[in-house]
Amino acid sequence: MIDPLYVASGFGVGVLVGMTGVGGGSLMTPLLILLFGIHPTTAVGTDLLYAAATKTGGSFVHGWARSIHWPAVLRLASGSIPASILTLVAMSQLDLNGESERSLVNLVLCFALLLTAISLIFRKTILDRYRQRLEKLDDVTTARATVVVGVALGVLVSISSVGAGAVGVTALLLLYPRLPMASIVGSDIAHAVPLTLVAGIGHWAMGAIDWPLMGVLLIGSVPGIVIGSYCAVRVPEKVLRVALASVLIVVAAKLASGELNLSPEGMMAFARSAAH
Repeated sequence: MIDPLYVASGFGVGVLVGMTGVGGGSLMTPLLILLFGIHPTTAVGTDLLYAAATKTGGSFVHGWARSIHWPAVLRLASGSIPASILTLVAMSQLDLNGESERSLVNLVLCFALLLTAISLIFRKTILDRYRQRLEKLDDVTTARATVVVGVALGVLVSISSVGAGAVGVTALLLLYPRLPMASIVGSDIAHAVPLTLVAGIGHWAMGAIDWPLMGVLLIGSVPGIVIGSYCAVRVPEKVLRVALASVLIVVAAKLASGELNLSPEGMMAFARSAAH
C-alpha cells in the first residue's frame, strides 16, 4: 500500500526543486533520515537513483534547447565518475549497517548541506569577488580546474547525494563566466545524470536501495516539479534562496547534534556559526 506521507514528501521536495533549481538530494536525503528514520546509506542510495530519474528528463529538455555546454560536462564527468567509483569502493569496505557508516554519511551530509547553503546565500558575493580573477585563466587551466571540481563533486555526491545542485552551479559560474545562465544550469543537470546514476548503481550493488520507496517518491515529485517550476517566476528568487538555505542550515545542525551529541545551546551556536 502506498504511504501518502511519502507521496506528500516527494511532492513537497519536487515543488522546492522546481522553484529553486537546487538538487533534491539536499532536501530529500535529510527528510528520509530525520522524518522517516531511514538508514543514512539507504537514504543516499535511494535518492541518487531518484535524482538520476528526475534529472534525465531535464537533460533532454536542455539538450533539445541546445543549452548544454558539453565540454564542461565532459570535464566534470572525467573527474567525478572515477572519484565516485573510488569512493564507492572505499565505502564497500565498511559495514553498511554499522555506526561508522552512519556517522560518515551524516557528517559528510552536514558538510554538503552547509556548502549548499553558503552557495545559495553568498553566491553573488563569491562571484563578485573571484570572477574577475578566474576570467583571466587560460583554457587549459580552466579545463583542469573543472576536472578538480568534478572530483570533489564525485566524492560529495557519492557519500551524501548532495552537491550537484547549488555547489555545481556556483563552480560553473566561476569557471565559465561567459556562458548564459541557461547553459550553466543545463550543463549542471546533464553532468548530474551520469554521476548520480553511477553512484546510485554502486549503492545498489551494496544493497542500499529501497526500490518501493523510490517509486512512491517519484509519484509525488514529478507533479511537484511541474507546479514548482510554474510558481518559480511568481516568488522573488532571493527570498527562495535565503529560506531554503535557512532550512538546510537547521537540518545540518540537527544531524550534527545527533552525531556530535551537542546540547540545544551547542546546536544553536552551530547553526549561528554556519549562517555567518
